[in-house]
Amino acid sequence: MLSVALCTLRTRWVTFVGSSIALSLGVALLAVMGLALASSLDAPERRPERFAAAPVVVQGQDTLSVPTPIGTRTQKLAHPRQVPEATVAKLRRLGTVVEDRSFPVRAAGGPGDLVGHPWSTAAFAPYEIDAGRGPRAVGEVVVTGDWARPGERVATDRGTLTVVGTVASRGFENAVFYTDARAAELAPRSTQLVVRADASEVRAAVGGQNLRVLTGTDRRLADADPDRDREALTAMNAMFGTAGGVTAFVSVFVVASTFAFAVAQRRREFGLLRTAGATPGQVRRMVFAEALVVGVLASAAGCVLGAYGAPKLAAWVVDGGLAPGWFTIGDYTWPYHLAFWTGLLVALLGVIAASWRAGRTDPTQALRDASVDTKAMTWGRWLFGAGLLLTAAVTLGLALVSDPGELLHRKTYVSRPILLITAIALLAPVLVRPLTRLIAWLPAQLPGAGGMLVRENAAAGIRRTAAIAAPVLVTVALAGSLLGATATLDEAKATETREQTAASFVVTPPGGAGFDAATVKELEAVKGAQVSVTSSSAVYVLEEGVALIRSEARAADAGPLAKTVRLPLAAGKVSDLDDDSIIVNEEWEKHTVGQRVDVWLGDGTRKSLRIAAVMTTGTGNNGAYVTPANAPGASVDRVDVSLTEGADASAVATALARTGGQVFTKDQWVRASYPETNRTTRYGFLLVLGIALLYTGISLANTMVMATSDRVRDLAVLRLAGATPWQVLRLVAAESLMVVAVGGVLGLLVAGLNLAGMWGALGLLSVGSPVRLPWAELGATVGACAVLAVVFSVAPAGLAMRRRAVELAGIRE
Repeated sequence: MLSVALCTLRTRWVTFVGSSIALSLGVALLAVMGLALASSLDAPERRPERFAAAPVVVQGQDTLSVPTPIGTRTQKLAHPRQVPEATVAKLRRLGTVVEDRSFPVRAAGGPGDLVGHPWSTAAFAPYEIDAGRGPRAVGEVVVTGDWARPGERVATDRGTLTVVGTVASRGFENAVFYTDARAAELAPRSTQLVVRADASEVRAAVGGQNLRVLTGTDRRLADADPDRDREALTAMNAMFGTAGGVTAFVSVFVVASTFAFAVAQRRREFGLLRTAGATPGQVRRMVFAEALVVGVLASAAGCVLGAYGAPKLAAWVVDGGLAPGWFTIGDYTWPYHLAFWTGLLVALLGVIAASWRAGRTDPTQALRDASVDTKAMTWGRWLFGAGLLLTAAVTLGLALVSDPGELLHRKTYVSRPILLITAIALLAPVLVRPLTRLIAWLPAQLPGAGGMLVRENAAAGIRRTAAIAAPVLVTVALAGSLLGATATLDEAKATETREQTAASFVVTPPGGAGFDAATVKELEAVKGAQVSVTSSSAVYVLEEGVALIRSEARAADAGPLAKTVRLPLAAGKVSDLDDDSIIVNEEWEKHTVGQRVDVWLGDGTRKSLRIAAVMTTGTGNNGAYVTPANAPGASVDRVDVSLTEGADASAVATALARTGGQVFTKDQWVRASYPETNRTTRYGFLLVLGIALLYTGISLANTMVMATSDRVRDLAVLRLAGATPWQVLRLVAAESLMVVAVGGVLGLLVAGLNLAGMWGALGLLSVGSPVRLPWAELGATVGACAVLAVVFSVAPAGLAMRRRAVELAGIRE
């Protein structure tokens, strides 16, 4: 049967070209992602930056380690501890000790990410003066780069400064160097220091304490965000993994849909083979052979395309800030093997159902000349379609009952649509006929026979309609589900912020470093203002004896907090919060008012606190509340201000602004804190939707060409019945648009079901927020599909009608 398969491929190349292109792109994407993954796993270790020339760096405790029955669990501390003064004194006897400090700086005309340091630390990068001199007085600074020159006066949030020198930028930061004394005033806490001494002597001096002594490449751990490369690569790999999963799914979907449609078109051909003596097994093997040839050629082409595309993708993720600047594609072979054999497997998996159907073709099908699909649904489609639909419903119900918050996780709302898409696609033949009649009801009532012909042609060719609608269904469902889920979650979080903010104004520090004590006193002294001062912190709890969980926390005094914030309490009272208690949420293992819970504070101090109140879970951002006494090292980063009776709002706002903070009204604060999808997620969704749209275009083009070519005789009969070429082309275009509309409605149904599940989960989590559908994106997606469908149906029809209608009517398969 291989020779027959090869002849079929040569004769019916139009049928297989779309599947080949789709499969090639899928293999290319898998190869690219495999190469990116391999390159990220073999990433070079980041070298030290700020302390590349430092002999030894000593860090205070910045990690919490808790032993458990299954090993030690660790978490980064929210507030690293300082090196004890007694230890610093011992280190000074060994050699020079330089305390490091870092704090944000905002300067007019300067870079947005300026950071301040003591001048003494500049030598450890090393930075060298290239113009001017070092700072000697309080108002003098040295800056990196060329954004300011020696002698210039620069207005900053730390006062007006005089630039007395510049150093060449080293690429990893934009720094402002102050005198050591001034830096100590601006940032009193120092959690790491440099010692000019022998490393072994330093280790002996700090022995037995929970301090880190860094030398060699370990000095990179003293840099700002030393794990940023690893975190970026992890996020990138997660993005590629999601895109790879969607690619594999859509590849199987497109190949299976195309082969199923091709088999339906070739039923008379298979009937002739059966009449000529071919067994069902031989027919199946022939279809498998066709898929094998297509799979081998397409996979090989995909590997070549992947080798070309991988460096392009690496440059794109670096330019987009998704990967470190050094990231490049290495020389690996296993990703090509994986992509090739996966592509071949996808081709064979996609043809299983089609080959089984081809083998069951009865010899009498050779005599069939009707185009009406009498039995589009097989028992297999019923079984798998209903099974997947039931699975989606049961898993949704279980999640809503047991853990509604699981439905808000990205991995869940990315994977769940695939179940529903497959189920609806399998059941599409059942839905197509009533849906086409509904959509075409109004056009069918208009004068003329056009609307009626569109309706009846689409309803009669159920398999053709379902095959064309399938790729539109995939793209619309993915776009609506993914973009709708993030928009719905963002709106839910904004709703929480709006409902919990009772203050008239919210004041935040301009540089993000926190308010100093003097500024806090100024804010508290504003006439007509009732002030609640809060700080960002964290608490850690060991749950089930093995999981060390970090929970974001805010530190505040109970009285002012109760008057400026409406916490979503499920039990207890805010006023019961004191230095011996904590407010938790329902996600905690212990969440009963009055219970005591063992926690570790933001600096690693262990403490037993009584639960004063319990908040609802919400979208997962409610965290916990403690008093300032239980947030050592936390700086004030938010001040909520309510108005006292009779106070003038504009006068209070003016007085608050004089303190130097950023003043927001309640509405401005809700808008400013409106959550935004992070860049990696946004790029990941664009990549996934781009892949889906590309596959949709290929599948639509291929299926429309196949379907239109198969209907040449039907179009010729219309011509012979008196229709003009323009009328026939309008009919073809109208049918294409209606089939796209069917796919769009089915995709919208899938997206609606997914978002309904998320809405139900939000309701169970006590968040009353509406569902947000991305109508603009959905409209653009359906519009693109409509254009493709019209072009690739009208073009082959127009070319075919260049021949005489009598000749076309006599064409045989």
